[in-house]
Amino acid sequence: MGYSSVFRYIFLCSSLLFHLHIYKADGFDQLDPHGMIEIKWDILTWEDDTYNAQISILNKQAFRHIEKPGWRLGWTWQNDEVIWHIVGAEATEQGDCRRIPGKPPHTCEKQPEIIDLLPGVPYNMQTSNCCKGGVLTTEIQDPSKHGAFFQMSVGKALFMEIVNGTAKPSVNQTAPAAPPPADDGDKDQQPPSKDKHDTGKGKEKRDQDTWKLTCTYSQMQASQTPTCCVSMSSFYNDTIVQCPTCSCACRRDPTKQCIDPTKDLQPLIELPHSEDEVVPPKVRCTEHMCPIRIHWHVKTSYKDYWRVQVTVHNFNFVKNYSDWSLVVQHPNLKSLVQVFSFNYKPLLVFPTNDTGMFWGIPFYNNMLMQSSVDAGNVQTEILLKKDPGFTFGGGFAFPVKISFNGDLCVMPPPDQYPRLPNSSFSLSSNSRPILFSMFLLLLSLYIVY
Repeated sequence: MGYSSVFRYIFLCSSLLFHLHIYKADGFDQLDPHGMIEIKWDILTWEDDTYNAQISILNKQAFRHIEKPGWRLGWTWQNDEVIWHIVGAEATEQGDCRRIPGKPPHTCEKQPEIIDLLPGVPYNMQTSNCCKGGVLTTEIQDPSKHGAFFQMSVGKALFMEIVNGTAKPSVNQTAPAAPPPADDGDKDQQPPSKDKHDTGKGKEKRDQDTWKLTCTYSQMQASQTPTCCVSMSSFYNDTIVQCPTCSCACRRDPTKQCIDPTKDLQPLIELPHSEDEVVPPKVRCTEHMCPIRIHWHVKTSYKDYWRVQVTVHNFNFVKNYSDWSLVVQHPNLKSLVQVFSFNYKPLLVFPTNDTGMFWGIPFYNNMLMQSSVDAGNVQTEILLKKDPGFTFGGGFAFPVKISFNGDLCVMPPPDQYPRLPNSSFSLSSNSRPILFSMFLLLLSLYIVY
C-alpha cells in the first residue's frame, strides 16, 4: 500500500530510521538543517476487521509554515479498506459506496485525500489541535498551532456483487492492512520506523503500531523561479540598488503576465474573492517581477550603534501572506539591541549567532496584505551595537542572506552595494571628532590669512 503526503507545498519524504544526510540535496536548508514535517500514524485499537487510528501532522520547521489553503494528506489503500468514521478532519470525496449495504462509510475512495476542518465545527467533530483550516504555524511563532491531529476508524466493507440479478457478498474478504511504507518514488526507500505495544488485556486485540514519516521542503520543486528579491539603500549614498532585473521573471517575457494598476483595471476586477481559491500569482509590473520585495535601508549611524529599516513589500494582487516570516543572516545580528514592530528570535544555526527570524505581531502586522494601487507592506527598524572594527565599507552593513516564508531571496551583486563617497573616507561616528577638528583648523587658517 502506497503512502504519501500531499501538501500544497512539495515535500521530499524519508523514514525516521535514517538521518538528514540521505535527503536529496534540494530538500536541505542550511538555515534550518533539522526542519521537517513529521507524520505519525498510531493504531490505538485493532479488533477483528477494524482498527482505530490517530494521525498527527507536526510542523517542525523553524520558519516555514503551512499557509492557506492548508495541508492535504493522501495515501493508497492496499486492499478494499474504507474509512467508516473520522473526527478532526474529512475526506474530500466519498467515492462510490453503492456496493456497500447499510449505512455508507465516510469514504470509499481507493486513494482518499484528507483535509482539515474549519474553525467552529460542532464539538463532536473535533479532536485536540484540529480544525484550523489546514494552517500550521512554526514552533517559534506559535507552539500551540504547529500540529494537527485527527482520528478515524478503518475497516473492511462487506461488498456486494450482483450475480444473475441477485446481490451476494463478494469473496476473498481480507482484514484491513496496516499503513504502508513511504511512496515517494524512491525504490530504495526503507519502511518507516515501527513501534509495537502489546495491550495485554481486554478482548483479543492485535498489537498496536506506530508508523512515522518525515518530509522536507524543496524550494526548487515548489517553485521553478525565486519568489522574492532584495533591494538596498543607505543614508551615506543617494543610490538605491534595486532588485536585479528578472529576479523572478522577465517583464518582457510573453509567457509571463503582470498588472499595471494605472492601466489594467479589468484584471483587478476579475480577481478571485475566495481565500481558498488557488491561483497563480498576479504581480505588479516591475523589472524584478517578484511577488515579494525586501528593502534594506541603512538609516542612521550613532557613536556606538547603528539603525536599519527593513520593509517587506507585497506586489502580489491575489494573496495575503498570513503569519509570514523573515530570516536574515548578518554578522552584526549577534549584537542586536532592539527590534521595533516585529517579533524576533535568534536561530542559533551557526556558532557565530548571525542568523535571526523576524515575524509579525498578532492582530497588528502578522498579515501582509495583498497589493492594490499601492503595494502592501510591513516595516520594522532594528537597532544594533557596533562590534569592534565595525565599518560601513565593504558592504558590511548589508545582509548575507534573506529569506521570506522559507524561500531564499535574490540578492543584488556585491559590487553594486551602496558605496561610501570615497574608499578612503569613513562615515563612522568615530571619525566625526576628527572631521570637526579639521574644520576648526581650516577656519583658523582662513582667519589668519
